[in-house]
Amino acid sequence: MVECQHIDSTALEQFVADAHIVIAHNAAFDRKVAERHWPFFANCHWACSATGIDWKAHGLSGARLAYLLSEFGLFHDAHRALDDCHAVLEILARDLPGTDQSALATLLDRARQHRIWADGAPFALKDILKQRGYRWNDGTDRRPKAWYVDADAIDAELDYLRKEIYRREHLDIVWQTITSLDRFSSRI
Repeated sequence: MVECQHIDSTALEQFVADAHIVIAHNAAFDRKVAERHWPFFANCHWACSATGIDWKAHGLSGARLAYLLSEFGLFHDAHRALDDCHAVLEILARDLPGTDQSALATLLDRARQHRIWADGAPFALKDILKQRGYRWNDGTDRRPKAWYVDADAIDAELDYLRKEIYRREHLDIVWQTITSLDRFSSRI
C-alpha cells in the first residue's frame, strides 16, 4: 500500500504547525522516527497515549490499543494508520473507569513530569522499585545506569527514596523536569 508513496514534507509541516501537542500511541518510537525524517517535529510537544496513562490503575488490562478498544466495547481495523488514529481518539474521548475525567484530560495533566533517578539503589530492592513503577535504564543511551520513574509529586517521591530505599535523610538524588517538548526525544 505504501510502495512508491512519499510524504510531502512541506504539507506535513504546515499540517503540524498549528498543533498544540502531538499524541502517539507509542511516542517513544514515533517521535524519534518523526524527528529523524522531519526535524520540525523537535519543536512540537508530545504525549504518549500508551504510557502517559496508567491504564491498569483504572482497571484495564493494559495499554495495547486492541485491549483498550475491546474493554471500551469498540473494535477497529488494526494497523491501518488512519483507523489507529481514530481508535486512539475514541479512547481518549472517554472517561477513565472510576473517574469523571476523560483519558485525554489525564494524558494532558501528565504531559509535564519529573524524572527521578534511583542511582545506586540497592539491588535487593529492585522488585520494590519495579512495583512502584520504576523502570531500569541500562546506561547504553548515556543516561544513568539506574532505576528511574516519572513522577508528578517530586517531594513525596524523593522523601520515599530517602526513607525506604537509601535509608539516609540527607541525600542528593538526581532528578530533572521533563516537559512535553523533550519527552520521548533522544535529547533526554
